[in-house]
Amino acid sequence: MAPASHLLIGWLTAEADPTRSRRDRFWIALAGVLPDLDGIGVVAGLLCGSWELAQRWYGEWHHAIGHNLLAALAMAGAIGLWCRSWRTAGLALVSLHIHLLGDVIGSRGPDGYQWPIPYLVPFHDWQWTWDGQWALNAWQNTVITLAAIVVSIILAVRRGRWVTEVVSARFDAAVVAVFRRRLARRPG
Repeated sequence: MAPASHLLIGWLTAEADPTRSRRDRFWIALAGVLPDLDGIGVVAGLLCGSWELAQRWYGEWHHAIGHNLLAALAMAGAIGLWCRSWRTAGLALVSLHIHLLGDVIGSRGPDGYQWPIPYLVPFHDWQWTWDGQWALNAWQNTVITLAAIVVSIILAVRRGRWVTEVVSARFDAAVVAVFRRRLARRPG
């Protein structure tokens, strides 16, 4: 799945417990995208001026470092310590695993390569795969993302916050005000 979809689904995971603070929601939403930090090799390769190096590093490291149980536990633990809440850590762990599940079901490459998730690395070489994995740009990912957008906008109108709160509270208030104006029930 695309990083924006992971972030939105992470934010919806945070909204599963509406009592969480804005900071907690930020970190739970971010947990939905954190595993993709292992794709930074593409940026490093490009900064070195080599598209071939960028592709090689991306291929070697993406889904290798951040896409496993140990990384998920470490990231969720760090979030729990930072937020001083094991409940927040638990939701972050859920968000991280939803990311992994999204990649297992919908991240096949254009060449047909199925991205395996080395879930038990470094303890075991078992890889989490699904032979029905659809392409990253498949309609299923589009439907999941659109559904997440609709649900998140409904929650935004009801709760007064949207995923944009991870950027700025002021910006978020403006976005929610637009949603409320556009979706307000008109008499008659």
